[in-house]
Amino acid sequence: MPPKKQVVEEKIQLGRPGNNLKIGVVGLPNVGKSTFFNAITNSSVPAENYPFCTIDPEESRVAVPDERLDWLFTQYKTTKLIPAYLTIIDIAGLVKGAADGAGLGNAFLSHISAVDGIFHVVRAFVDSDVVHVDDEVNPERDLETIHNELRLKDTAMLNKYIDANARNIERLGSGGTVDDKKRKEEFAIVTKVRDWVVAGNDVRKGNWTNREVDVINSQPLLTSKPVTYLANVSEKDYIRKKNKFLPIIK
Repeated sequence: MPPKKQVVEEKIQLGRPGNNLKIGVVGLPNVGKSTFFNAITNSSVPAENYPFCTIDPEESRVAVPDERLDWLFTQYKTTKLIPAYLTIIDIAGLVKGAADGAGLGNAFLSHISAVDGIFHVVRAFVDSDVVHVDDEVNPERDLETIHNELRLKDTAMLNKYIDANARNIERLGSGGTVDDKKRKEEFAIVTKVRDWVVAGNDVRKGNWTNREVDVINSQPLLTSKPVTYLANVSEKDYIRKKNKFLPIIK
């Protein structure tokens, strides 16, 4: 008899996107987040040359262009054309220590919890007229500052879960019902994820099983969200397609 065909389990993706996708614009203060937000949403929120110009998050819905939708509209001559929409949220700048509350950081980090993905804006231009929160342009440091604050917030959330459940899990011992075993498995997964983050890794970089992804998706973890990096370069560098910071960012 021929060998049985091996069934490959379809990999579950991180995240819980719905029909109303939200993406947050994240980065240090004064890197161009509000300017980018204005450009992509045709808005006019303040974009000033001082840290924390944005306090409360600005929000706008943007229609997503899709040639396939245009073709269907033309082909079937429908009366309505309803595109997909992306909700974009301009989140105030994060600074070192945000996870401990610096620069109103805890409020800003909670805004990131509410989105499905992240546009991470990093400054890749030198301009003495535009203040940098750390006094010098260093994209490598700037990226790590944001990454580290998001990991610290995730660590705090995971530790909170572990502290709240550790005693009950210990009481269950090695036996228990099906529900007890499920709770112990979930606790072990959360502990594993916490250790991964504490070691300096983002959750989305891990190689997780489908069961582990299920548990991760039940937690509002910031480093599990997909990220698009946006390098803000000078107009001159953009035209000449050359910038000394891009290799570092890449």
